[in-house]
Parts: sequence; structure tokens; C-alpha cells
Amino acid sequence: MPLRVVIADDEVLARQKLLQLLRDEADVEIVGEGANALETIDLVQFTQPDVLLLDVRMPGMDGFDVISALCSSSLLGLPSIIFTTAHDQFALKAFEVHAVDYLLKPFTRERLQIALQHARDQREHAQRPATGARSTQKKEYTNRLVFRSKGRILFLPIADIRWIGAEENYVRICAGKESHMLRNTMANFETKLDPEVFLRVHRSAIVNLQHVKEFRTDESDGECFVMMSDGQKLPVSRGYRSRITSLTAR
Repeated sequence: MPLRVVIADDEVLARQKLLQLLRDEADVEIVGEGANALETIDLVQFTQPDVLLLDVRMPGMDGFDVISALCSSSLLGLPSIIFTTAHDQFALKAFEVHAVDYLLKPFTRERLQIALQHARDQREHAQRPATGARSTQKKEYTNRLVFRSKGRILFLPIADIRWIGAEENYVRICAGKESHMLRNTMANFETKLDPEVFLRVHRSAIVNLQHVKEFRTDESDGECFVMMSDGQKLPVSRGYRSRITSLTAR
């Protein structure tokens, strides 16, 4: 399985240097390049890389702000972080946020390979099946999304989401009087949200059960749909009807 990598650095030459160093790594796949913090956050959320090669100093939000934003949105697992920087004073802070390595520019191919091996080791450890008491722990689900919308960085509580709809390569997040388009997939959202709260009722719709008003079947054509508390009418496909009816048995 390839090691999927995102490179984040505001300097074009620095990104090109990393690309050159990674070119001969047989198991490394570059899935994106970010020139600033917001672009990097978007890339990580969309590509879900194994490794983020992250510069500390970038315009606006710095590398630590990027990590904070990604941690705030546990919708996605945090990739292994390898800092690449010309500044040594951030090393202690880097390991406080559990970075797997800290590379001081200029670094050699051999030093980068060591850092990548640390990332491989971390991925292998994470993929090992849990045993004993740890295997009985309840899975944790995300409680907040962090994303960019209309020039803002929003920290949206999951509980505020009423429903989620699919639109080609995007999902529409409907919360309150606003809706937001994120580049992601319905399948990804469904696996990360608490199934006790969020229910998929159609291939293009996930609803927050706290905001569902009623479930109806149209007597004229037999079509099923849910009515949300805000008046939104969402279809329920035949394959998902059993999920709705099973709620009455709880």
C-alpha cells in the first residue's frame, strides 16, 4: 500500500526540492501540494493522506494552526506529521503535538527517508487490531467540523447539522439558516458520524435524527420521505427504508 503524502510549504522551491527527494521512493504517492494553511487543510480533508510534510512558517495560519484545525475536526484521522522547517526553536512544540519527525532545512535524502520510515511505523501500529480491554472501547465520533466557507474559517458543532446532501463531488452541510459545500463524499461522512444521531436515508441524504419531524409514505405513489423540523422534505430510498422502520423497535 503506497504512503500517500501531502506537501505543505509556501515556497515553490521548497516544494520542488521535496518532490525531487521523494521521486525515487517506490512506495510514496504525492496526492497534493499546499501553498498556505487553508489550502493545506482542504487538501488533507479531501485526500486523507498518510503523511503531511508541513512547514512551520506559512502566511496567515502557521503549521501548528493547521494541526489544531485538523484536530478540531476529527471527521478525518490526523495524518503522520513531519515538520520541514529552517527554524529549530519549534522542535519541542512539534513533538508536543505528536509529530513523528522534525526536519531542519536543508536536510538530506537519507534524513527524509528516516522520517518517512517513522511514518510507516506509525501507520503499521495504527492498523494493528486492538486486543484486550482496548478492543471494548466505544468508537469516538467527530463533534466539530473545521472548514473554509465564503472567506471564513468555521468551527461548526456537529449537533448543529440538520442534514447532509450529496452534490457530485461535494457534500452540502445544512445547519441552521446556512448551508456549506465541502469537497468530500457521503460514504466518508457516514462512517465518521455517530449512527445513533445521524442516519443515512438515501444515497444522497444523511439526516440528524434530532431534527427529523416525521417519516411519511405518499399514498398515491408509495414514495417515502422524511420531513425535517425546518420544513425540508428529503427522499427515503427503498434500500434504506428498513433503517427508518427499525427505529420504532428501539
